[in-house]
Amino acid sequence: MIRLLLVDDHAVVREGYRRLLERRADLRIEAEAATANEALTAFRAVAPDVVILDLGLPDMGGVELVRRLVQRDARARILVFSMHRDPLFASQALRAGALGYVTKSCAPDVLIDAVYQVAARRRVLSPDIAPELALALLNDADNPLDALSPREFEVLRMLLDGRSADEIGQALHISPKTAQNTHYQIKAKLGTRTDIDLVRLAMKWGLGASEGASEP
Repeated sequence: MIRLLLVDDHAVVREGYRRLLERRADLRIEAEAATANEALTAFRAVAPDVVILDLGLPDMGGVELVRRLVQRDARARILVFSMHRDPLFASQALRAGALGYVTKSCAPDVLIDAVYQVAARRRVLSPDIAPELALALLNDADNPLDALSPREFEVLRMLLDGRSADEIGQALHISPKTAQNTHYQIKAKLGTRTDIDLVRLAMKWGLGASEGASEP
């Protein structure tokens, strides 16, 4: 039996995934979570074999959640199931410690197969994103946003979503000063002098304000 923790902020969506996954006799949803903080609590309580999580969470964000889960247990097996097809999101999730990345536009069988692959500690990418990610890695004109750490990536997403240093600090459980310092580090890494320049650069490389919001 492969025991699963399902993390998505929409109850109806979670119910659909539960019905799909539990059609398999050897897959069982052991716990569900609607936020990153709920997921961290459930992870401690049930010690699932595989965590299936959405990136668009209302509190700290999925990439940061991946990083924290791996920080708590280096052997955590995490499969990201996201609407985002941009290679930037996949590369950040994998860098944070996820073993797999599957988009929500894939066929149901792709998700189910990915669960088994991740349970076996094998890396997996959905077919609709694997070629794009490979091309992005080979492209000479590297996306400057790839230079950001998973934490910096999440802070940038929150900044683009209009969150203040206080709000970012509360979501990530860091001080507002640390959030501000990370903000400055992001601008320094990306070579932007002002927040307007930062927004323009982010949008140029496919990360807009709407990307920081919760996924539908």
